[in-house]
Amino acid sequence: MERKGILIVISGFSGAGKGTLVRALMERHDNYVLSVSMTTRAPRPGEREGVEYFFTDREHFEETVAREGLIEYAEYCGNYYGTPRDYVERQLLSGRDVILEIEMQGALKVKEKFPQSLLLFVTPPGAQELRRRLEGRGTESPEVIARRMARAVEESQGIEAYDYVVINDLLEQCVEEVHSIVEAARRAPGRQKAFIGKIREELKEIAKGVQE
Repeated sequence: MERKGILIVISGFSGAGKGTLVRALMERHDNYVLSVSMTTRAPRPGEREGVEYFFTDREHFEETVAREGLIEYAEYCGNYYGTPRDYVERQLLSGRDVILEIEMQGALKVKEKFPQSLLLFVTPPGAQELRRRLEGRGTESPEVIARRMARAVEESQGIEAYDYVVINDLLEQCVEEVHSIVEAARRAPGRQKAFIGKIREELKEIAKGVQE
């Protein structure tokens, strides 16, 4: 039976290791594809159209918003970023499981438009570990780390909106846990409508034959 992909939304605290988790998941399992965002910012050296981003101008981006061509979008530092609906739907129809790595507000917008999407919230095993990871980057000032921790406090209030909490402690274990969640979600009745309809019709035919 033809399989449709699952739209997987991954959010989590800054420093939780979302990017590392997604890269490892895609390296170990070939059915996942990372959604390519559309942006109005200029390409950076080495970035390729349709690989890192779909690059466009503000006029085209706003036209795309107006015709509901984006699943979600936001403006950051003077540039628009958004998730193209057409790209995601084509990947899902081809059977690929599409990963969106976005923040909480965008994740909830996706859930509204795609109720069958699977929302995962990634967190380290504790707050002290989160702080340790942020400090361990060595790229951010104490002030920035403080802001990220304050933001984490706010984000923690919305975790219940997600389908699963993923504790990113040991990477290998976490990758397989996420893959297992996705495979289990594939068996949810809401994602098995074609099979359920088929077996119902078969049962009716057999039951009718027995009665006759």
